[in-house]
Amino acid sequence: MGPLRGVRVVEFAGLGPGPFCGMLLADLGADVVRIDRKGSRGGLLGSLGATSLLDRGKRSIALDLKDPDDLAVVRALVERADVLLEGFRPGVMERLGLGPEELLALKPALVYGRMTGWGQSGPLAPTAGHDIGYIALTGALGASGRPDERPAPPLNLLGDFGGGGVFLALGAVAALAHARATGEGQVVDAAIVDGTAVLTTMIHGMLDAGVWTDRRGRNLLDTGAPFYDVYRCADGEFLAVGALEEQFYAALLTGLGLAGDESLPDRTDPREWPALRERFTQVFASRTRAQWWEVFEGTDACVAPVWSLREATRDPHNVERGVFVEVDGVTQPAVAPRFSATPGAVGSVPAPGQHTDEIRAELGL
Repeated sequence: MGPLRGVRVVEFAGLGPGPFCGMLLADLGADVVRIDRKGSRGGLLGSLGATSLLDRGKRSIALDLKDPDDLAVVRALVERADVLLEGFRPGVMERLGLGPEELLALKPALVYGRMTGWGQSGPLAPTAGHDIGYIALTGALGASGRPDERPAPPLNLLGDFGGGGVFLALGAVAALAHARATGEGQVVDAAIVDGTAVLTTMIHGMLDAGVWTDRRGRNLLDTGAPFYDVYRCADGEFLAVGALEEQFYAALLTGLGLAGDESLPDRTDPREWPALRERFTQVFASRTRAQWWEVFEGTDACVAPVWSLREATRDPHNVERGVFVEVDGVTQPAVAPRFSATPGAVGSVPAPGQHTDEIRAELGL
């Protein structure tokens, strides 16, 4: 099922944001056919003996893109597809004879999705890169971390998946709506630097308004404020605090036993933040994470335990909502967002080439 049921996607196997986009579309019901290289064990993860959950819900056909007969299979797939996803460096698809000009001539309504780090143009377009470099170039990495410390990369979630895969999925669905309304396909140029820059829009607005300084770790949302930070508990575990609004801050002070304490530094004065952080640090260190969670759970203090990845799968709220599911013995995030009439579903991860015969038969080969 899913709202994208009936949408046919051809995805060229890759790593990271491109497959993540394909996973999002497959989760929502699209029939995603992944083109793997003949003899592939699933890229980097396959070479490590692991499978990529980013390929869940897809089907796989193994082809040799240097073989003219297999290139003919690709074109046959494209003729019946709505969306194509590729994540090669600029020019690779053109050299294979599978560029936008050729394939849009073959299928005028095709949505041709291109996933790169730097984009299809610009001085860095032909060079290699990874998430950490893309978010560095946009300023997002420089804004992440503690003051006077090295910037802290937020895994590869901000660039690859947030600025890359999600924006490609959005672009593909938007272009698909246009194609179905007009019969006109187009190229979707999704660059991680573009998407990551868009994610920083609110911060740029605050910077322009003078309520944000261009120095990390000194602002309202980058752990500069003591009421928006992470604190160590007596057992060495951590709590996240996000009591921004006045009423939530009041609930925080009540839970900490500091309500009515006239000696408490003024939270509205950034000059008082170091002293306020010191008080909070001392108080949070007096109890364990579990003890504090007993105090704050169910309140509006905006306090939450910092779970590990495995602990998060056992959190009662996550369990009740079904935030994580088990498929084929693997616990993994469930489909998001949720649809009332056409819910998506998590599918199995295919082995490279698993559906080759099935897909060839569908093409009449």
